[in-house]
Amino acid sequence: MKQKRVVAIHDISCFGRCSLTVALPIISAAGIEVSVIPTAVLSTHTGGITGFTYRDLTEDILPVVRHWQSLNLTFDAIYTGFLGSFKQLDIIMEVFAALKTPDNLILVDPVMADNGKLYSVFPPDFPKGMKKLCAAADIIVPNMTEAALLVGDAYREGPYDKAYIEDLLGRLVDIGPQRIVLTGVYFDETELGAAVYDRGNITYPMSRKIPGFYHGTGDVFGSALLAGLMEGLTLDSATDAAIELTVGSIERTWQAGTDVRFGVNFEAGLGDFAARLRQRKNA
Repeated sequence: MKQKRVVAIHDISCFGRCSLTVALPIISAAGIEVSVIPTAVLSTHTGGITGFTYRDLTEDILPVVRHWQSLNLTFDAIYTGFLGSFKQLDIIMEVFAALKTPDNLILVDPVMADNGKLYSVFPPDFPKGMKKLCAAADIIVPNMTEAALLVGDAYREGPYDKAYIEDLLGRLVDIGPQRIVLTGVYFDETELGAAVYDRGNITYPMSRKIPGFYHGTGDVFGSALLAGLMEGLTLDSATDAAIELTVGSIERTWQAGTDVRFGVNFEAGLGDFAARLRQRKNA
């Protein structure tokens, strides 16, 4: 079988497990070739860490894509994460136009907010720009805060009820994408998971809730989700696989007492993750 190839468009932190340092190994573990477009290079990620260096790579994005076009390169998926400015949002729309084919998949993780707040690096109108990017996607993977910002609502604390979640999903569908994985969904204090909307069908994959807040888990989840989809899993099954890897990574980090600013230990779970993808594919 032809090896799948995806392009991951994220920033890269030289230390701290997030963005490209997460996407590359997780997607590669599934046997998928990963090409990258780094949007910025940082000495560390920004969650809970100060004094980091930052080099913007905005001006390099389109030249990379033009060179790829000259080589007639094609991709089975385009996967975007943190984009640091309106200019990058506009450029990525050009990237989509250049690399989109009738058969490939655009997955947008609208990384811009968490815990009820827009990230401090973004202006208040940034969600409007991200909404345009989401409209061009096949699948979006917002958390609850990002979903509220995309539809213009105030953030609401959980636990949630299904009526609220399904109304929120319907409003996200109105933006454009017909497949959505809404993360951070929970109906009680014992379980945490996602709401999956797949062309009208809604499911709620859940797992046990582990105390605390852990940086980089959204990138672990999104990368594992894309890997599952590239392996031919349904959106629901790929979400289950992504939850398994994410929860296992959090649990290892929690049990080890590791500084949560450094990200979660997903590496120790990659072998099992790849094996479970094959099992799900062959089921």
